[in-house]
Amino acid sequence: MTARRVVITGIGVLAPMGVGTADFWRLISEGRTATRRISFFDPSAFRSQVAAEIDFDPHRHGLGPQEVRRMDRAAQFAVVAAREAVRDSGLAAALDPYRTGVTVGSAVGATMGLDQEYRVVSDGGRLDLVDHRYAVPHLYDHFVPSSFAAEVAWAVGAEGPSTVVSTGCTSGIDSVGYAADLIREGSADVMVAGSSDAPISPITMACFDAIKATTPRQDEPEHASRPFDDTRNGFVLGEGSAFFVLEELTAARRRGAHVYAEIAGYATRSNAYHMTGLRPDGLEMAEAIRAALAEARMNGDRIDYVNAHGSGTKQNDRHETAAFKRSLGAHAYAVPVSSIKSMVGHSLGAIGSIEIAASALAMEHHVVPPTANLHTPDPECDLDYVPLTAREHRTDAVLTVGSGFGGFQSAMVLARPERTAA
Repeated sequence: MTARRVVITGIGVLAPMGVGTADFWRLISEGRTATRRISFFDPSAFRSQVAAEIDFDPHRHGLGPQEVRRMDRAAQFAVVAAREAVRDSGLAAALDPYRTGVTVGSAVGATMGLDQEYRVVSDGGRLDLVDHRYAVPHLYDHFVPSSFAAEVAWAVGAEGPSTVVSTGCTSGIDSVGYAADLIREGSADVMVAGSSDAPISPITMACFDAIKATTPRQDEPEHASRPFDDTRNGFVLGEGSAFFVLEELTAARRRGAHVYAEIAGYATRSNAYHMTGLRPDGLEMAEAIRAALAEARMNGDRIDYVNAHGSGTKQNDRHETAAFKRSLGAHAYAVPVSSIKSMVGHSLGAIGSIEIAASALAMEHHVVPPTANLHTPDPECDLDYVPLTAREHRTDAVLTVGSGFGGFQSAMVLARPERTAA
């Protein structure tokens, strides 16, 4: 039996300074940065006071009063991005609900809503004095991450398989990879897949402050995220969402759909080593890359662009550089590599899907987005990291990777369908 091939036919993106696919692409292709001092709350007490926020009015983006009241900010992002992806695909009126499924990735779920709710219902932290009459009626929806999948399924009319994937910072890649597998095996014909996180809240900032993972660079917030630069000192927290319509290739061609890319290969590994530490040799990420390339039936030298995890921490960037060398060999020095986290920050579970969107759009435009703020390359990060300015570059196959706390390492290969057929 011939394996079913899976393609992306719709994209919806919400990212800092880039609500909508066109605005998002304009931001990253121009090398502009969306990192600023936090405005959601007073960050003065925190080591890191910078983030990449979205100027988001849910009413302006089609959500009704009841939806806004019911959903946490991250769930609102997911619904808006998923609806946009379905509109972009042209499938809205033709979806078979029983053959359409949903996968949603999220690292921290409704953290912002829960943080706000705790402050509303508590009295100076005394939970024994809580008056539960003041709790939001839909507090349970905030408490369980499965509500994200339920909201997206409800919004797009999907009655097939519905799943939440939570694997930390690789959730966005893993969600899309799992959805593609469901189509390949025949459990669904269409999947609305992506991820969403809105983690810019005091509790999340405190978590990353505690382990010194986020940057304390406050003087120039727009230059705080600087992956692969020798002066980097931590990542910048962000927020956002990206969703995709995935279809079986033959069906997409039959209806004349626009195909952004084929999901040619996907793999994930775990280092079973440390909650936050990474081995310097990059072995586990390299193994995920090799497995994704094997599924795509590609050699590494066929990759035209690598969309890096590139978080901006010392150990991640060096680990990732070693992984590219180990998995791609000499081609690692020839292929352009860049990190869009330099511009939109690190939105935890959402960023993997946002980076898939960036990869597909790089293929669409034959332009590689840059790594912003890369002025002084780390000598140990000695690949072509496309500093400062986007580059016109023929892009038919992209490798995008993710690395997360807990040792999760994921890789995905996107390609033009005719490229994989060859």
